[in-house]
Amino acid sequence: MITTMAASCSLVCCEEERDSDKAVIVRFSNGNVQNAEQLGFTMYKNADETNPRKKSRRIMAAESDRLSYVGNNFGAESLKCNNLCKYYVGVLNKETMQMEVHCAELFNMQPVIPGEIEEYAKTQDPTQTYRDKVDSLIEAFGTNKQKRALSSRRLNQVGSDTLHQAVAKAANTVIDQKGLEALQQEVAETEAQGDLAFHLPPCNAGADRPEDVYLFDDFLSPVEFASLEQAGTKMASLTPEELKKLRDDGGCLSVVKHLENLPSVGEARDKISRCAFYLSLLLNLARQRSITRKFGQEEGCPRNIQSKLFRTFTVESFNSGRVQNVVSSSMRSKLAAYSLALLLHMSHMTCDITLLHRDLAITEARMIDVAKSMGLTLIKLPRVKAEEDGVRDTTRQAALVLPLVKYEQSMERRKRKKLH
Repeated sequence: MITTMAASCSLVCCEEERDSDKAVIVRFSNGNVQNAEQLGFTMYKNADETNPRKKSRRIMAAESDRLSYVGNNFGAESLKCNNLCKYYVGVLNKETMQMEVHCAELFNMQPVIPGEIEEYAKTQDPTQTYRDKVDSLIEAFGTNKQKRALSSRRLNQVGSDTLHQAVAKAANTVIDQKGLEALQQEVAETEAQGDLAFHLPPCNAGADRPEDVYLFDDFLSPVEFASLEQAGTKMASLTPEELKKLRDDGGCLSVVKHLENLPSVGEARDKISRCAFYLSLLLNLARQRSITRKFGQEEGCPRNIQSKLFRTFTVESFNSGRVQNVVSSSMRSKLAAYSLALLLHMSHMTCDITLLHRDLAITEARMIDVAKSMGLTLIKLPRVKAEEDGVRDTTRQAALVLPLVKYEQSMERRKRKKLH
């Protein structure tokens, strides 16, 4: 059949179609239709065109002399195969003998019996929960003990509602006094500090070597590291003039410092150059607010690395009918921790956190908190001018020394939190 079709007609692939332009394939759950021409089909779409999760919802209705049929592509009764496979249907133009191939979507049509849904809706209150139904049964058929327990629980519920109303009233008073934006900022900072432990890289505190505490493969798998070969070669080939221009233009000083001190040849040079490219992506990501799908493409970022960055260091936010990837406050702390751990592998288990916190555009106190949470040893260097680094002085370094340091939380910080 395929050979005959190829000899008599040609295939034409249509351009990319929207969801509303897809062809429709229907199947009937209660049997086969003998006269499809006698059925009247109507397609309904969701009115919310801005919500990406609702704009593709469709309802297909079919009318016949005896029954009505309804099918949809969402909800529990929809076909799951639409999410797992792509279907195509060919339409043959008999005049040109060209077959156009269109995207298709399947609908499972089920009969609707008149009066059945209305009668069921009358007997069932859609606002009634499972607990409400059980309480109704207890009121009608329960024992005296069950009825007393029900009455006591309802009295407690009234008291709980009164408490919630008092709390809501107090919260509104605080919002009016301090302002909503100030409160949101305080909540964001508190959550970022409290959730810092959840955003640290995987740690093996019982390792025998410093290199095994934060494994390199946890930051870049062998496949991801291999995909950075071309980008690393480009970073290693930068001339001193290009590095100076990158420094003068406000580039990441931590990256420039390592590129200026690359090993001459060998495996170490290749590793440092690839890590420098990946580190530059982390630092640039930390300075962003919302991320587009073009992030890193101009620098030659591989697709698997871009997907890793979006998956690991951003959160999805719904804004103006679109899903955006946003770098939240907690994600900035996570970027700081992963950048610090990567720099440890690049610099013999030491890192200049003064340069790093400036590249990340976070405060030095926040950077120190991240280093302490990772169990690193903090070293305060004497004030020495280092004009070649582009800063006045370098005062702090972090080193990974076994055993890891366990820092105690400051009492003053706990008192301040209580006062707030």
